[in-house]
Amino acid sequence: MSAPKREVASWRVRTRTLSLGARTRVMGIVNITPDSFSDGGVFLDPEAAIAHAIELLDEGADLLDLGAESTRPGSHAGGGAGSAHAPAVSSEEEQARLLPVLEGVLRARPDAVVSVDTYKAATARVALQAGAEIVNDVSGFAWDAEMAAACAEFGAGVVLMHTRGRPEDWRAQLQLEPDALLSAVRKGLAASLATAGAAGIPLDRIVLDPGYGFGKRFDENYALLARQAELLELGRPLLAGVSRKSFLGRTLAALNGGEEVPVEARETAGLAAMTAAILHGASIVRVHAVRTAVEAARIADAILAASQP
Repeated sequence: MSAPKREVASWRVRTRTLSLGARTRVMGIVNITPDSFSDGGVFLDPEAAIAHAIELLDEGADLLDLGAESTRPGSHAGGGAGSAHAPAVSSEEEQARLLPVLEGVLRARPDAVVSVDTYKAATARVALQAGAEIVNDVSGFAWDAEMAAACAEFGAGVVLMHTRGRPEDWRAQLQLEPDALLSAVRKGLAASLATAGAAGIPLDRIVLDPGYGFGKRFDENYALLARQAELLELGRPLLAGVSRKSFLGRTLAALNGGEEVPVEARETAGLAAMTAAILHGASIVRVHAVRTAVEAARIADAILAASQP
């Protein structure tokens, strides 16, 4: 049986409705952190971050995703209200980094669609009050018991990601066979959907993210990518974030004297993985370099259009 195909769907966010599926939407990443795996510290200064965000919009980004705490492998991210696990970055510090950039971007570009990458309900509430449209929760509502209610209260669009374990545990996790991996991702996303539904968040406010690199061992990411379209059976559009991920650098090691290719040299590999993600059903791609992603997405969309009966 063939996997389901990407379909046109509506995504209601806080103040508007976005059409997904007719073409791939590109989400540009703005890391306002000192320690993100890709560009930690580069955009920690608010003015630098605002300028970078506007540059991404000018390059064709449909959405921006602002994040102020790193969830890279080995970090101590996690925790929040209702959790015994202390977060690595407090809500107050996260908000101090995030809000000047969010407010600055919206002053410069009032129509920008801004997502906030946070798993903390307190930060989500403040950001939504300040004009964010979307909450991108890498824990899929699992790390803060108040997050689902906060998103429901503001009518936010949400991205629910599948994460297996916490970042400090990822390197020690056992590798799963493809069937077990897909089952785990499907069950985790279904649980996140159930949490959202119980909080009163309608399905049309939700996008799902398989969570590449988030608790997946290196080769597991390829098994997940190859079968990603099966996740469309959950009934919501998919977002894929493969940009500059470490599994790409490891795969290219054979071309680099056995050494994992560094972050700054993974752009071409990331475009290849991103194109595969689109061809396997992703409606949104989350990327660091927008201009090249927009071009690659246009080609992938043309392939998808040509494959339709």
